[in-house]
Amino acid sequence: MVSGIFSDAIAAEEAIYRTDTVTLNEITITSIKQNDRLYQLPVASTFIGSRELEQLNAVNIKSISDVVPNFYIPDYGSRITSSIYVRGLGARMDQPAVGLNVDNVPFLNKDAYDFDLADIVSVEMLRGPQSTLYGRNTMGGQINVTTLSPLDYQGWRFQGELSSGGSAAVSAGWYGLLRANMGLSVTAQYRHQRGFFRNAYTGKYLDKENSVGVRVKYDWRPVSTVRVQNVLSLSNLRQGGYPYEYLPTGEISYNDTCFYRRFLLNDGLTVRWYGENVTLSSITSVQHLNDNMTLDQDFLPRDYFTLTQKKRETGFTEDLILRPSERGEVYDWTTGLFGFYKHLDMDAPVTFKDYGISQLIEKYRNDANPDYPIAWDTRSFVLNSNFKMPVFGLAAYHESKVKLGRWRLTAGLRLEYERPEMRFHSWCDTGYMIYNNHTAHYEQYKHTDVKIDDSGKLAKNYFSVMPKICALYELSDNTESNLYANISRGYKSGGFNTQMFSDVLQQRVMGVMGVGALYDIAEVVSYKPEESWNFEVGTHLIFPEYNLNIEAALFYILCRNQQMTVFPDGNTTGRIMTNAGKTRSFGGEFTARWNPIESLTFMASYGYTNAKFIRFNDGKADYAGNYLPYAPLNTLFLQGLYELNTGWGAFCRSIVLDVNMRGTGKIYWNESNTTAQNFYALLGAGVTFSGDKFSAQLWAKNITSTKYYTFYFVSIGNEFVQRGKPFQIGVTLNYTL
Repeated sequence: MVSGIFSDAIAAEEAIYRTDTVTLNEITITSIKQNDRLYQLPVASTFIGSRELEQLNAVNIKSISDVVPNFYIPDYGSRITSSIYVRGLGARMDQPAVGLNVDNVPFLNKDAYDFDLADIVSVEMLRGPQSTLYGRNTMGGQINVTTLSPLDYQGWRFQGELSSGGSAAVSAGWYGLLRANMGLSVTAQYRHQRGFFRNAYTGKYLDKENSVGVRVKYDWRPVSTVRVQNVLSLSNLRQGGYPYEYLPTGEISYNDTCFYRRFLLNDGLTVRWYGENVTLSSITSVQHLNDNMTLDQDFLPRDYFTLTQKKRETGFTEDLILRPSERGEVYDWTTGLFGFYKHLDMDAPVTFKDYGISQLIEKYRNDANPDYPIAWDTRSFVLNSNFKMPVFGLAAYHESKVKLGRWRLTAGLRLEYERPEMRFHSWCDTGYMIYNNHTAHYEQYKHTDVKIDDSGKLAKNYFSVMPKICALYELSDNTESNLYANISRGYKSGGFNTQMFSDVLQQRVMGVMGVGALYDIAEVVSYKPEESWNFEVGTHLIFPEYNLNIEAALFYILCRNQQMTVFPDGNTTGRIMTNAGKTRSFGGEFTARWNPIESLTFMASYGYTNAKFIRFNDGKADYAGNYLPYAPLNTLFLQGLYELNTGWGAFCRSIVLDVNMRGTGKIYWNESNTTAQNFYALLGAGVTFSGDKFSAQLWAKNITSTKYYTFYFVSIGNEFVQRGKPFQIGVTLNYTL
């Protein structure tokens, strides 16, 4: 149940003055781009409030995987691997399929999606394309995260956690009023993790982590018609990786160093002006990402090759939103302009080592010409690559809403232009000696220098049209139960395969020896935009007499040029993004929340997705009719909460007992559907003791220590997997002052 519809923007601002979100019974109204209650939107959505987030120990968006139906974020690799799958749509690399806003500020790079946030007020997940209001790369949905405002709370907040895997975390935040209409908060947090998985080669834990973050939030209302909010966040991450086990032996063992380092800065300024006739909002952001991913890319105890990927990316966004000050009884609208620019500078050297030179180059060449075998000058050499990738985009969007009796009709359109460029420079300086095998003394025949220096520029121009039409019918006069249908178009940007350059350069080296294949750089490095049409029908049902809320939806998605991450066959060193010709996905979602009595709550969510290739032939095999890899067929979340009022006073007024289960699967790991992770369920439980200012929660996850895989891939013809985390137990303490 949500706060009432506000008659004008000033009244709305008065009601939401203390936070950006008004919540009552876990339904939300978002102030910037949405002027409706969440249940009045013709879209499948999930709202998770602060109490539920605390119960789930949720400090990042990975924590709500499976809680939201058909929403899955596998936990593998490192925090750079922020893969999100919704309704069969997803991305393991490059462009995201789901958008992320934190305090109304968009994140441009999915490599920065996985971070911890203290004092989250709410997480809102809108499923299906949200392109009209949020633009590119939201074809799977949109996540909106809101953090606590100093105008809503003043004082100190502390949180501490100890758990399995040598994990410890602490956060502290100060929230205060500088004036009656001006607030400031400073929040700091730190996390340490020893890890769960050891490298048998070194005996050390691989998935260790140390991270620190600071957020400064400023909220000011200088006059009744203006509100200014600025949020600055800084974070620094030092993380190990990657716990990939060799499937034939079940052992994690490799000899070269792996790690991930990331520094992240985000600053977002939101200014809202309420005029007599219109409301104008401006959201301006600056983002900077500086990271380093270094891999033993063969993940074996052999000297094959390593990869380092260092990125320095800076981005700017500006979003102008115009709405009427007074919401009409019949007609309402939102219109806006959005622009962004980001510049990526990346170094990605691949270092070939002794065994890699022997097996991937010398053996291949000598098998082709045994009479004149070769030997490399050195037992290590580097294939260097540098990329400069500026991207510029502009968009104009509009959404109109008409109310006719119990009908609510919505039509929206977004026009977006984007121009990505890539300036590349690839080089190496090495050589080899050719021997004459026909002589008695295996004589040197000729030395060949391998000096390669390639550079160039690629550019694309993309123009997209993203329409949507929606209809919602209110089932009763109280407008809380409804049926809806929508048709919307999703769009995910195209781009460039930077990781394919190591293979391009490797083949150039082989070409010097007369045995390599020549790549057309423009063809193998670029990939097309992904486009989809989403057809959805659903319902929001509220039964106040039974304290029961239900939401259900059915969807059908037709996708063209779906972006797929594949590992090329043979002795290759990188991944490549390619486009499947056509795919389709259909399924359903169901969520329910029931309070049979005041102290007892049951929650359930289930999602089913049947996503298959209609047309996809990669030149080696035809995958039509096969399931899409990495997207689960089912997600399931069940939870029961019982709250006991103790009457013990301020120190412990209540005890909450929690039993929950998360289920995921089946997940196919490759396009041929020859290997898969079957459905698995993880049992969790907790007990929380809460007082006026203090709470303590003892919790456990994966109580049955279920064994399951979160990731599978092939490198140099070898199969690797990552296991899910085992049984975990921990305690979380919260204190307010």
